[in-house]
Amino acid sequence: MSQAQATRLRAVLLDPLEAAQMEVAGSARAAVLAPLFERGGELHAVFTKRRSHLRLHGGQISFPGGRPEQGDEDLVQTALREAYEEIGLDPASVVLVGALAPTPTVVSDIAIYPVVGLIPTPVAPWTPAAGEVEAVIEASLPKLAATHRLALIERRDGTRVTTDVYSAGADTIWGATARILTDLLVRLAGEIAGAWD
Repeated sequence: MSQAQATRLRAVLLDPLEAAQMEVAGSARAAVLAPLFERGGELHAVFTKRRSHLRLHGGQISFPGGRPEQGDEDLVQTALREAYEEIGLDPASVVLVGALAPTPTVVSDIAIYPVVGLIPTPVAPWTPAAGEVEAVIEASLPKLAATHRLALIERRDGTRVTTDVYSAGADTIWGATARILTDLLVRLAGEIAGAWD
């Protein structure tokens, strides 16, 4: 990861302070971190697979994140703290490069504020939070982009919704996380089209 790479990403992403001022529907706010790293000349992102027993969004693929807690100075700190708690990502290893547009969740009525950070290429196993995270998923952004489609997804309550969908191996990314990923891929289109150097 170089300063030039970080500069290139900052040029196409939103400023985190400006993104935090954007209003979207939701009775509460949450922040997620989209951790990006380079492997084999491609940008990759890190996701979590939530445990199926969780009341909200159980079994779904998401970026690490959650609601602010007392002591969080801002939504960026919330995202960094949650990533540390959920997958063991050291906040000191994250180079913040920007933010994405906030997006609402329909079922849980939460406004999600995504921030984007560059991290070193993972070399050790992740440490997923036992009660919350079933697995940590690393996925190539170009390969994810190639799987994009619109699909009718059935929620756990039996209702159906047409949503952006991506495939990460056997896992399906949909809903709010897919909308965040679409925003990321559109903004980074020039970066993921060729080799990342």
